[in-house]
Amino acid sequence: MIRLVFVVAVALALGCGGTEASKLDLTAVNQAQFAAGKPKDVDPTVLKAQILLDRARFSPGLINGRLSENFAKAVTAFQSANGLPSNGKLSQETWDKLVATSASPVLITYEVTRQDLRGPFTKRIPARMERMARLPRLGYRNSTEKLAERFHISEQLLRRLNPGIGFRKAGTMLVVPDVGRDGPPAAVASVEVDKGARLVRVLDPLGKWLAVYPASIGSDEKPAPSGMAEIKRVVHNPTYHYNPDFAFQGVKTKRPFTLAAGPNNPVGSVWIDLSIESYGIHGTPEPAKISTTFSHGCIRLTNWDAEDLASMVQKGMKINFKG
Repeated sequence: MIRLVFVVAVALALGCGGTEASKLDLTAVNQAQFAAGKPKDVDPTVLKAQILLDRARFSPGLINGRLSENFAKAVTAFQSANGLPSNGKLSQETWDKLVATSASPVLITYEVTRQDLRGPFTKRIPARMERMARLPRLGYRNSTEKLAERFHISEQLLRRLNPGIGFRKAGTMLVVPDVGRDGPPAAVASVEVDKGARLVRVLDPLGKWLAVYPASIGSDEKPAPSGMAEIKRVVHNPTYHYNPDFAFQGVKTKRPFTLAAGPNNPVGSVWIDLSIESYGIHGTPEPAKISTTFSHGCIRLTNWDAEDLASMVQKGMKINFKG
């Protein structure tokens, strides 16, 4: 299946057709077309564009069918990589290029399996890290959260696409995004962390962008590194070790502790360890906050983007911190 790319707009000036009460179902989204206007609600055209961008590895972060900064950044990155005016705005030219590169529907039907419903789930996860340390696993809270993350979509939008349908019975048919990405690119040479733009880019030997992901990158209090680093290893399903020297806000204990593994662990489902001590690229339990908040110095991606990146990198690969 050819999965390439796309486009669409900045939250300030955008032409994306749709109305406040846009119909949102499989047919409406799959047949959505470009039209002038600024959508006020979850919009079929925006949703279609987000899914196509995600497939093409110009990630919009959490798919929610709404205009957002991450969506505009994904559009800009796609445009830059494809020789189009990189203004983050949807145009007829960009839309035409998008629909011409992928004939596959963006929404499909999916049958819930027993594996989708299998835990162990962690129904209640405390906010304070010290209390999290008492739990044996930081798993998904329920099957809805697990399914939503599998399809890179917000739980709210998953429910809206499937009104009146539960998510706890095997054999249930759901409408979901087709976010299957092609296998890892063969020519991955390096990774670039753009601290100013809050983006992580995967580059080929000539500097071409093979993937672009929105990221939460450091803060004034806990800045991200500068210069060059290397990848030391990739750890799937990592635990998290808290050192009191980190002095995170809200953590009162002066003793170290370890948080159990699971997708709701503070570093998510994968940790890409860097040659700079205690720094890494990792997932998150809160995909909606990616790029809109700061991290504790590391580079934070959605779990699915972190896992995608982990599938491309190798020990010794260069990481360039830009800005």
